[in-house]
Amino acid sequence: MPLTRVPLGSGAADVAYDRTGTGPGLVLVHGTGATREQWLPLTEAVADRFTVVAPDYSGSGGTTDHGGPLTLADLADEVLAAADHAGLDRFHLVGHSLGAAIATHLAAHHPERVRSLVLHAGWAHTDSRLRAQFTYWLDLLHADAAHGTAHFARMLPLAAFGPRYWERTSTAANEELVRGLAAALAPGIARQVEVDLSVDLRPLLGRVTAPTLVLAGAHDQIIGADQQRALLAGIPDSRYQEIDAGHGAPGEDPAGFAALIAGFLDERRAAEEVPAAGAPAEPAVAARA
Repeated sequence: MPLTRVPLGSGAADVAYDRTGTGPGLVLVHGTGATREQWLPLTEAVADRFTVVAPDYSGSGGTTDHGGPLTLADLADEVLAAADHAGLDRFHLVGHSLGAAIATHLAAHHPERVRSLVLHAGWAHTDSRLRAQFTYWLDLLHADAAHGTAHFARMLPLAAFGPRYWERTSTAANEELVRGLAAALAPGIARQVEVDLSVDLRPLLGRVTAPTLVLAGAHDQIIGADQQRALLAGIPDSRYQEIDAGHGAPGEDPAGFAALIAGFLDERRAAEEVPAAGAPAEPAVAARA
């Protein structure tokens, strides 16, 4: 597992990432409390034609840092540093939830680096409703830490999954999922929720030049449709698509989620290749030392 050191506002981070496949670069940014393993189904679907880089940002997986407060800019710097270390000059960029906010920030500040952008369950700014929600998450996480409970993990399926999950699950299966979530949540999730509370991308949206897919969960109870409309209105070259799932579509329908994103990426790759007809094929990306 490669590591790269990144200077942050409050110290440094050693960012862990996976690099898989060959072809044009693709960087995947996970959501709050998750890790790079969130992207395994999509990686498996596209690694035959994309060089996939999936980092853990601070608070998750194999990445370690100073342990203090984080900013959206810090996390975007970590993602870009992983792409640099993996040898990606320009790349497609996909983010889920907080990962979508990180990806938007990166695409706005480094438009020359981003070929295309997919934002699933992203939001433009943390309004009063989202602030209440994220504050509640922190309350649950602090209570769990103090008392050894799993209130946050028990809340997650209720908030993150759509009707199809509940139609096919049982009480026993949901209890098993809650136990798994409680064990798998990233240790730095509370620090990441503090970043959720800080998001305000409205001044940056117009600076995103990459063709962008705003991918919404049709049953998302965490991020409202108003936030998707704000992303669409603010990003010049953007379009909208829905998946029949909730906020947690990567876990609720991993195959369908991967297929939708792979379709967009393949379309963008084909569009880039048209003007270069007859030119030499783009070489496989080589890792930097």
